[in-house]
Amino acid sequence: MQIEYLLLGDKSVENGRYLLAVFKIIPADGLTLEDVATEIAAESSTGTSIKVGSSTPFSVSNNAKVYEIDEQNNLVWIAYPWEIFDSGGNIQNILTYIAGNIFGVSEVKACKLLDVYFPPEMLCRYDGPNYTLDDMRGYLNVWDKPILGSIIKPKIGLTPTQYAELAYDFWVGGGHFVKNDEPQADQSFCPFKSMVDSVRIAMDRAEQITGEGKVHSFNVSAPDYDTMIQRADYVASVMKPGSYAYLIDGITAGWMAVQTLRRHYPDTFLHFHRAGHGAFTREENPIGFSVEVLTKFARLAGASGIHTGTAGVGKMSGDSRTDITAAHQALRLQSQGLYFNQVWSKISEKDTDISQLVEKEENRWKENIKDTLKERKELKRDFYFTSDTARIVPKTTPIISGGLNPTLLAKFLDTMGTIDFITTMGAGVHSHPKGTQAGAKAVLQAYDAWKEGIDIQEYAKDHEELALAIDFFEKNKTNTHKAKPLEDV
Repeated sequence: MQIEYLLLGDKSVENGRYLLAVFKIIPADGLTLEDVATEIAAESSTGTSIKVGSSTPFSVSNNAKVYEIDEQNNLVWIAYPWEIFDSGGNIQNILTYIAGNIFGVSEVKACKLLDVYFPPEMLCRYDGPNYTLDDMRGYLNVWDKPILGSIIKPKIGLTPTQYAELAYDFWVGGGHFVKNDEPQADQSFCPFKSMVDSVRIAMDRAEQITGEGKVHSFNVSAPDYDTMIQRADYVASVMKPGSYAYLIDGITAGWMAVQTLRRHYPDTFLHFHRAGHGAFTREENPIGFSVEVLTKFARLAGASGIHTGTAGVGKMSGDSRTDITAAHQALRLQSQGLYFNQVWSKISEKDTDISQLVEKEENRWKENIKDTLKERKELKRDFYFTSDTARIVPKTTPIISGGLNPTLLAKFLDTMGTIDFITTMGAGVHSHPKGTQAGAKAVLQAYDAWKEGIDIQEYAKDHEELALAIDFFEKNKTNTHKAKPLEDV
């Protein structure tokens, strides 16, 4: 045990100088939880596996502190002086400390970072989002429904023209948002620049026919930063401002890629795809971090949107509690996590103005979301008070993908408890018996049925596309997850 890192009951960790973290730790055989907790605190701050003889009084003042232990549940609370982190607002540096070497130390059988808390004093140093869901809603003039989107399927193998034609069909069918799938890049059968050119042509046609704006999210993940920037610049040179987003594979490309895009293109929607996250976040994995932690760091880094799971409704592993908590971490000014209550304010959460905003937000979430749809459309704004960037870290958009289809949309909306998200249905649109355009119409019809409080089967009697979708997906069921309604989460 490295006793100098053990300060149980230390109340100074609440003074704003510390990032707080909760870990679930199972010690290796023969070791106590205190033994391992102090080793983790040392390795993730100033120390190493044994006491460092070259420590100075100043270096000791930067030690992490183990300030609470729950032996029964194998939980450990550790406080980190946030001044030890790179002063440039560097997310990867934080994670190098608190979710880096500690996962490889021999003293642990399990080490999972479950929750983190960022004090207001720390939030001031990080970018946070700039271009938000509200900006996209303004461009699309869509205020009373989710942003209804699609992933083009098959994932890869289409030519630029084939890809763009499917995007066109979805947009003409009433959809708002189309994204590259996460592996799409600059393949020989679909060169990146040709794909961008084709999408612009298809989008122009769709906008001319529908009279509505459309958005496409381009995957600019690349072998190096120079190429990533070149791809992003090419998109900007071809597309209209507001009509495009930059998708980055945040886990595999890395936090530096995410923050590079955020800082180079602050006025573009930054779409964080989390491919690979399950290696860290799945509940059964003993080593890693939670979905909630990933979502919090994505917001801190400045992602405009991040995938947060289908809340047990779609095909991806996860449940309502985890995914909805993550969505709240992304969206809300105040979000209750697994262990910490996070207020995304750069000033004290006890400040009167912030307290009033938190109260208004809480009251809004208690209302029936259907009752607010007309008000949203008339006022053309949302209600989550995240546009005041001087005091508040703006919200990140939950992006929902993985097995949803028109028959599951109502269940997801009831589970989610908000319309502030982007759906990205793939096969749920493109597998429609009458094709992609009909699949998009079916999604819009499913939403309208939910909004009007009409059973989907009843609504389908007068809407052919929805009727065909119901018949198709009932015959081809692959979803076995059961979602809990919001009040049970």
